Amino acid sequence: MPPFSLYTTLLLLCATACTATTTVGVTYNPSIPNIPPPEKVASTLQSLHIQAVHLLDPTPAAVRVFAYTNISLLLSVPNDLVPSFAVNRSAATLWLYSLVLPYHPRTRISLISVGSDVITAAASSDAASDPTTTLIPAMNNLHLSLRDLGIRSIPVSTTFSFINVMTTSFPPSFAEFQEPVNSLIITPLLQFLDETNSSFLINLFPYDVYRMNSEIPVGYALFQENPFNFRDDTVTGVRYRNLFDMMVDAVIAAMAVLGKENIPVIVTETGWPNEAESEAIGNYAEMYLKGLLMHLRSGMGTPLKNEGVAEAYIYQLFDEIDLKNSSNKNGTSISRSGFGRQRWGIMHPNMTLKYRIAFSGSQRILRNGNYLVQMQMLLALLVLVPIHRIFTA
Repeated sequence: MPPFSLYTTLLLLCATACTATTTVGVTYNPSIPNIPPPEKVASTLQSLHIQAVHLLDPTPAAVRVFAYTNISLLLSVPNDLVPSFAVNRSAATLWLYSLVLPYHPRTRISLISVGSDVITAAASSDAASDPTTTLIPAMNNLHLSLRDLGIRSIPVSTTFSFINVMTTSFPPSFAEFQEPVNSLIITPLLQFLDETNSSFLINLFPYDVYRMNSEIPVGYALFQENPFNFRDDTVTGVRYRNLFDMMVDAVIAAMAVLGKENIPVIVTETGWPNEAESEAIGNYAEMYLKGLLMHLRSGMGTPLKNEGVAEAYIYQLFDEIDLKNSSNKNGTSISRSGFGRQRWGIMHPNMTLKYRIAFSGSQRILRNGNYLVQMQMLLALLVLVPIHRIFTA
């Protein structure tokens, strides 16, 4: 093969191998009792090469310790603050003065979520506030407060729960957002996100869909390779080989109905509980996390979105044994599944991982299953460039 053709081929392969992948992070609630201090947590996360943290119930101390690190933060405003943000911009400004202004940009804050699953939380509480009238105004006031403070690099959004806002997960081409949430909240929300260059945030748990649909094989939810682990969308002709992609594309399809499919999607929470009943046949939590990390690092995206989700956060760092649909003292939803008391943490209080998972790797998996080491590719190109110049001189 002539040197120029070899150079071109390797360049194309490297371009494929070096495309940006999904940023993978973890959710961390510093208010959980009996866990290490934020300083220890930040240091350990750095050593594990974790790129991002979704900070639930943020505290000034927790935001401060991530200054001058390579870890970005997604901050969640507690649900009980949403009504005050909606009616009084000064409340939003006060929150920013406490948790953002003293640390930005030394602490890299990538996005702020105004509440988490606010719709469900409001429906299950005695609060008089109506999210259909408070959520968008609260987001807009926080956005304007950031602008007033001269901060234009931090977008604002809110977080939804897949099972509470989607009509169906399969086939994805049939998926839409539930009414009346669709017309009252999501439609104006997507317009806001589009105008402010923000992202659509969704808590997405294949575990939930698997538990509610007995016909779904567990291997399909765990990214396990099996000749029968697939589902075909007969409308689009797309074959789905894991439940995660199917759920993501259901969100993309629902956004497409509203003409907003190009807005980036961030999975703010995903994970699998450590269930005692599954230990005899394998650790499902470890299988899910390994499969998820490998899939996100592959750069394959989803059938409807080649770049895949922009970010994905594993729920959660430490165990927080709780009942679904409960709230902590600050109104932030801390429960994630609805199937009783469970342990979702991936780390012990002594800061050791429960599972054999790696958050970083020098290899990327291509569609054909072969491995290419990025550094070797770059070195090869450095050698080939002068050779090419010799042959073309």
